[in-house]
Amino acid sequence: MKILITGGSGVIVSNLIPILRPCDVAVYTRNVAMAEQILGHKIHFLSTLTHLDNLDEYDVVINLAGEPIVSKKWTEAQKRKIEHSRWSITEEIVALINAGDNPPELLISGSAIGFYGRQQDQVIDENFSTPHDEFSHQLCERWEFLAKKAQSDKTRVCILRTGVVITKRGGALQKMLLPFKLGLGGPIGDGSQYMSWIHLEDMLQGIAHLITNESCEGVYNFTAPNPVTNLEFSRELASSLSRPCIFKVPEFALRIIMGEMADLVIFGQRVVPNRLQESGYEFKYPKISQALDCLRKK
Repeated sequence: MKILITGGSGVIVSNLIPILRPCDVAVYTRNVAMAEQILGHKIHFLSTLTHLDNLDEYDVVINLAGEPIVSKKWTEAQKRKIEHSRWSITEEIVALINAGDNPPELLISGSAIGFYGRQQDQVIDENFSTPHDEFSHQLCERWEFLAKKAQSDKTRVCILRTGVVITKRGGALQKMLLPFKLGLGGPIGDGSQYMSWIHLEDMLQGIAHLITNESCEGVYNFTAPNPVTNLEFSRELASSLSRPCIFKVPEFALRIIMGEMADLVIFGQRVVPNRLQESGYEFKYPKISQALDCLRKK
């Protein structure tokens, strides 16, 4: 099986490649030098797709490329950069899939639970149809719309609406660890907002599950089946580090530091992975205590 992956420098891709072996994996990245440092020299890298007429030589395409959404404040320029980094590569990939006579059997394309926008404590599955119209929803809505254009009787499309990925190897948790290690961690505001999360291993094995199960197509929430409030998450994280959880992070302080981007953590969604579980996937880390305990032991 030949697989093309975009997003070569991200934590998910760097950990996904060993899961996919012995498949023949190629990685598309605009920064080959950085990707080689992360992934090694044995991977076949593509720095451009312009020389290709189609993607017929590949069986699966996994499209996870995109500017990190929380790397910088959301100025209008940064918003456009975030959008372009996702939409343009998705359009390019889909055009190449549709140009072929024998296209890839599967396109897995990224998205996020930000598609749903800010919500209260309502349980949200893939059938939820009243998202809050804000930047994160607008970003994901078009991203998904573009990816779905690859759907045909020859190519199935799976969309991953991903929550917070739990891993010490990078991402959101790594940024949270320092204050908690110092005993200064705590919930954001009153901590009542829900956090929908997924352990990295379930993220990786879930992708492998979609590849091997040919009946899988459409939108999948890539979140653990037990979302928690920010307060519960903070307490579990502090406990896993044997530290107290007595401080609160004021919302106004986050808004000063993060601007509009603070909405991602001040508001939340209570998202569950109904379709992934119905397809037969069994989570290794269904509860946050299990996920964080595992991180402590590694």
